[in-house]
Amino acid sequence: MSPAPRTGRPHGLDAVTGTKPRPDPPDPPMVPFALAGIAAFGVAGVIVLLAGGPDDWLWVCLAGFLLGIPGLLTMLRHDANRRRRRALSHPDFEVHGS
Repeated sequence: MSPAPRTGRPHGLDAVTGTKPRPDPPDPPMVPFALAGIAAFGVAGVIVLLAGGPDDWLWVCLAGFLLGIPGLLTMLRHDANRRRRRALSHPDFEVHGS
């Protein structure tokens, strides 16, 4: 029996670094995350306002809510590009709904 051919890698590493295809990274829709963040800051702001919390907390909630709007616009653009990428790489892929 002849010895295994040398690949230049340490023995036993072939089993770990085989030629299995690398899975695609997760690419979930991001708009729901942006909407959830805006809603969370809005709800927290209302709770702080009704509970008579510190003014600094109310300003933090307002800032989070207002900064979430450009974040939402960015995620809308991201998801549009995501759908375009998927349509190019997987022609039979369809999105039903929003």
